This record gives sequence, structure tokens and C-alpha cells, in this order.
Amino acid sequence: LFTSLFPNQTARTPKAELRADSTSIPAGGAVTLTCDVNPPSSGWTYILFRGDHPGTQDDGKNFNGRISVSKGGVYRCRGERGEPVYYTEYSDSVTINIICEAVVTLQPHWTEIHSGEKITLRCEIEGGDDSEWEYEWETTSSDRSVRQSESFEITATSYREGEYKCKGKHKTEVLSSTPWSTPITLTVSEQKPKAELKADVTDIPVGGYVTLTCDVSSSSGWKYYFGYRADKSSNPSSIHDVSSAGQINVSKEGLYWCRGERGNPVYYTEDTVANKAVVTLHPNWSEIYYKESITLRCEIKDGDDAEWEYEWKTSNSFKPPKEKEYSIGPADTSHSGNYSCKGRKKSDQSPTDLPSSASLTVSPERVQHFTSDSVSLECKGNSTQWRVKFQEDSFLADCSLRDTMTGSTCTIEEYRLRNNVYWCESGSGEFSNAVNITKQKSEIILVSPVHPVTEGSSVSLSCRLRSSDIVSNVFFYQNNKLIQNDTRKELNISAVSKSDEGFYKCQTSGRESSQSWMSVKAVPHVLLTSVCTVTSSCALKPLTNNFLFFSSAFLIYDWYTYKMLVLIAT
Repeated sequence: LFTSLFPNQTARTPKAELRADSTSIPAGGAVTLTCDVNPPSSGWTYILFRGDHPGTQDDGKNFNGRISVSKGGVYRCRGERGEPVYYTEYSDSVTINIICEAVVTLQPHWTEIHSGEKITLRCEIEGGDDSEWEYEWETTSSDRSVRQSESFEITATSYREGEYKCKGKHKTEVLSSTPWSTPITLTVSEQKPKAELKADVTDIPVGGYVTLTCDVSSSSGWKYYFGYRADKSSNPSSIHDVSSAGQINVSKEGLYWCRGERGNPVYYTEDTVANKAVVTLHPNWSEIYYKESITLRCEIKDGDDAEWEYEWKTSNSFKPPKEKEYSIGPADTSHSGNYSCKGRKKSDQSPTDLPSSASLTVSPERVQHFTSDSVSLECKGNSTQWRVKFQEDSFLADCSLRDTMTGSTCTIEEYRLRNNVYWCESGSGEFSNAVNITKQKSEIILVSPVHPVTEGSSVSLSCRLRSSDIVSNVFFYQNNKLIQNDTRKELNISAVSKSDEGFYKCQTSGRESSQSWMSVKAVPHVLLTSVCTVTSSCALKPLTNNFLFFSSAFLIYDWYTYKMLVLIAT
């Protein structure tokens, strides 16, 4: 038996042909690739290559013509047979795409947020492996600071309201990318939410209780805090730790309120305040003209008929008297500014807005600061939860609305202008003293105490330039009256009295600082009726501790027996 072979010396080298049942791979799926030789002949095994150039990556050897793949990329194949090995030409390329899906997620998962809250947007690639991805974001909001990263945090404001979408592109697999995600819409509410408190009944049966429900209906994710006071004149207290239940049972009669909180850092709903000071105008004109007259009145909302003492704060140089009403007229431009007030009951000396049971420290410890300064306000007291609040015009807000709150410290970062009153509030409802903080663009500031100065103590005020040392005389003014002008660079008061209270400013090198109010608080005093007979020439001078000095006698007040002891000088 003879077989005749006739090699085809004119035919070209056979070429492999690669086909795919689909050119797209769903997340977690695979496609089947088929390789054969054209024109058809027998005895071939096949090699599969994956990469942009033939031979750069070997994904399959000696398969029988069908192979399943789960990675995206550019594929080619070729056949081989015989010994020595004979190869076909490479097949044309087939491109396989991975279908991954980008999804925008929110943490916390709130699509409606309130101005000042912090939220994180994240672009998650569903169906992708753990490899690195590059991210691209688009938004219909006015925010142009969107970062091209997997996630970023924003503080909610009105200009960040809108749609956000993202897509991903694999850093190494050029053809592995996602389409744009379905956009997610952020709605930002400028109005601070208010918790609503409801009772199933308002009369408590003997031995029974009433169920109180606290709710913030406009949004989700809230935990709730409940407060109580026996009556309008008593001090508030916490009656329940923060919880997500929103319901408590109470068996004592009194005044109750609640607030909601959520997020990290914590964002609080509007507080329910039993007594609130409000400034009203008579006539009710917020804008008046030259030489017109107007009366400002401090009204205590929800207050009882108790007598109140009043205190005013203004953004100009005028300091209204501590009375309920303050009349302006005839008005001029110097009266322009912001006016706020607070009330203090004469019976219990409990202020309506800023009771002082916690403390607030400021670093650097002064009222005025340059814009290049970073200012820290730290809350101290018996609490683990704090928020720093500030007053701007007639609105109250948290530090986190504009600045950074970390633990118990609020940091006003560099290059931010401020002119506000700040104070601390603990999670249990305690309040600190209030301080005024200003950050200015000016080249000169007055260094003055941020807290009230006690009568009889010493205090130093100085002037500071932003970019150079003071080389000339410094002028110090109290209530626009020059009180010191010499080579001394500080104004030193060795024993402060009530007459030293007022507005201070300084001038040097042709520049003038803004003015700041220095408050003086009185030391505890005793009303003397008849203690001893002394000469009519005795002079009373305050000293430190519990001593009062006369030219012919010492008076020592015993704080334990509440008696005045007299030592006659001999």
C-alpha cells in the first residue's frame, strides 16, 4: 500500500481563527472562546494569548479549541502540531469587556441632609475585583471641589445640593471600565430641624406614668435626648441617655423637652428652650434713617412674671444700659450694627441663654486674632459629649457648621474671618461662660483678656502687629479716650476696678486696632452695718484674699461664720 504526499509549496501558512460567544462578561461570569484553523485540517492543538501584543501573556496552552475565560482584554490564538512544532499564523484579535457597575453610596445613608452636617460619598465598583481603580465624578451642584477619588467627605451647604454620579476605570486593565452610575440626589435643608415631643396624655394617674415620644419627622437616623425641669424657674437636667428609641415613660410632673442628634461629629436638632430672649423693635423697622428714633426691647419668651435683669451686646461701640428697653434717637451711622440681649432672673440669677456650669478655654487666650491664626476653643467639665455653639445675628449654630469640631475642641482654622460669641454645651445640658472671638484682616490687633477680669487683680493689655515688631510708642484708649502714650508697649493695671471696664483699642506705627470690651466682675462683698469705731480719715483699699485694710484697723471676713473680725492697729 502506497500513500502519495504532495506538499503545497505555493499555499501560505494556515491562520488560526478566534471566535467568542459574547464579547462582554457580566460581573462574576465568563465567555467561551473557540479557536480553529482555516482552511480546516486535523491534528492541531491551540495556545491562547491575552494582551495588547501577540505573545505577551500566555493564558492557555494545548487546549482542544474551546476555552472559558473570565477576564477582560484583547485575546489571540494560534495552532501548533508535529515534531518539530509547526505553528499557524496568529488569529485576529477579539476584545472581551468586563461589565462592572459603579454605584454611589452615602455614609451615613441620608439623601436629605441639613446645612452643617458631614456626609461621605463613595463610588463602589460592583463586580470588580480588588484591583485598583481610577474614579471620575460629575455633579449638577455648584460644588467644584469634588475629588476624583473613591470617596470624599463634604459639609452640607446649599451649593452642594444636586445630583452626584461616578464611574470607574481599571488602572491596569485598559478595557475594564464602567458606565456612569445612576445619579444620587442630595437635598440640603438650610433650616435646622426641630424635634417634636408628644405625650399620649398630659395627666399622670396616681402611681402611673405618661409615655413621651420624640421624633424628627423630616429625616432619618436620629437618636434622642430628653430633658426635664420641675418648673420654669428651676434648673434643667437630663432624664435619659441618648437612645434611638425616641420614647420614655415619665412619672413626675414638670416641663419636658427633647432634641435629636445624629452623625459623627454629632449634629443636633434645634433645642427646645423654656425661656428665650428676643429683641423686638418699636416701630418694627430694621432700617432707619438719619435722625429717626427707635426703641429696642428685650422680651423673654415663655417667661413668667418674675423680675429680670437685662444685658445687651452690640457690634458697635455703644453699650446699652442693663434695662429692658434701649432707645436710639436721633440716629446716625454710628448706631448701625447687630443688637442682642439676654435676661437673668433676679430671684435665682439664672440667665436665659448662657448659664455657666462648664468652662470654655481659648488658645491663644485673647479676643482678637489675625486671620493667619488658628484658634482653639476647648470645653471642660464633667461630660464626655460637647458641642461649641456660636451666635451670629439672631441665629444659633454649632462649630461644625463652619469650623472643625474634634472631641471637646473646636478649631477655627487659618484664614477664616469670624466675629461671634462662642460657648460650650454638654450632652447633659450644661453651659459654659460665653466669649467673644474676632479674626480680622487688619495688620494690628489688641491683646486683651477673653474672660472677665476680677476686681482687685492685675491685667496687661498690649498691641501686636502681624508682620513686624513694635518700634514706636503705643497709644492706648479706653472708650475712645487716650489713657497712655509713652515708650511702654503694654498697658498694665495693677488692681482692676469697675471703672476700668470698657472698650479698649491701641495705635502704633500709624495703625489702629479694632476695639474690644474688657469686662470686670466684682469680688464677693459684705454689707457692714456696725462693726467698730474708727477715725473719719480711714481709707478703704481692697487687698488680696479676704482682707480689707483701714489706715487704723484690719477687717478680716470669716467665710465660715459669716462674721467680720476687727483688729485695731496700735
